[in-house]
Amino acid sequence: MAETELNITKKDNGFCINNPEFFLTFSDFLVSDGIDIVENINILKGNYDFEELAEATEDFNQLEASYISHCANSIDYFHNKYGDLELFTFMESDVEIEKFTDNLDVANSKKGFEDGEINISHIIYINKTLSPKVLLKVYKNVIKTKAKFFQSLNLPIHIQNILNNNDFLAILANVPEDSFEEENIYEDSVDIVNNQYDDENISLESLLTSVEEAVIISCEDALTKLELSFGILDYLVSEGILIGDLVEAGLELVEGVEVTDEIKTKLEKQILKSLSDINVIALLMAAIRTEDDFTNNRIREVDVSDDPAYLYSDEVLGLAISNQIAGTKATFNFKRYDEAKPGIIYGLGPMVDDIFAGLIAGCMSKIFEE
Repeated sequence: MAETELNITKKDNGFCINNPEFFLTFSDFLVSDGIDIVENINILKGNYDFEELAEATEDFNQLEASYISHCANSIDYFHNKYGDLELFTFMESDVEIEKFTDNLDVANSKKGFEDGEINISHIIYINKTLSPKVLLKVYKNVIKTKAKFFQSLNLPIHIQNILNNNDFLAILANVPEDSFEEENIYEDSVDIVNNQYDDENISLESLLTSVEEAVIISCEDALTKLELSFGILDYLVSEGILIGDLVEAGLELVEGVEVTDEIKTKLEKQILKSLSDINVIALLMAAIRTEDDFTNNRIREVDVSDDPAYLYSDEVLGLAISNQIAGTKATFNFKRYDEAKPGIIYGLGPMVDDIFAGLIAGCMSKIFEE
């Protein structure tokens, strides 16, 4: 099939892909019928209801042409082409990575993590004449591929909660050349059911694989372009733990000395320093990941619903963390914090409580050593 030349228009307030030979589309766009035959695919910047978006789209296009349209807070995109496959990947993020210390960054959102958004959306054009049935299969496969990809990243839960809540997806293909001939018109509409498509001339499995690989690459590229990466402080936030909580828990068991602002400051600095240690990070993440698997019942042989006494690997990790920070003496301090579970530690899960007891015990031992 001859290559179809797409006409791309981008302005400050919108984006349009035009195909004068028409697209057959399957989409979740606000202004669409789900399955459509149109010339223009529009994304307009802003928040609109159906009627407002339709009016704004017609004004944007400035011509009488069929269209589907959607709106988004951002129309930033990048374009990848792989033979007959073209992807337009749209990116929107309210999250920024901010410097917390010289060695630690943290993800933040000016809107807060209840109202913030990260959306990675796609318009995918396949330069083939495909039936609505095939477009639907591609559409479902893209949704599944994106879900599996982002699930595999094990992102912090507060990031997962704002990811792709308002993303959009449109799958585009060519329409048969004789679609608008009289015998293919039924009640003033193109008969898309009985039209002649190239489905028999393609390998559906190969097509789905190609689309899947392209979508994964585009999602990886989008995260890179958005400069989104996540570190140990983000995983602490996902556990509901702030640095101030750890300082308070550490100071609860101080005996024989007055708790001064100087001690508080030293403890906070030591906690942040320890959280920059790759070995401490590895031990913390081992417990966080394990607890996630255990509490979600992903390991058939394990039930941690009542913090079983025979589970002691959590204590092993806690001991290792305290030892990594301040040596053997800190392992004795770990026992105090593990048993007392002061402050924030008391409400944590069976794996996570011990690692943070180990972190605090090690840091407390270290500041009093100095």
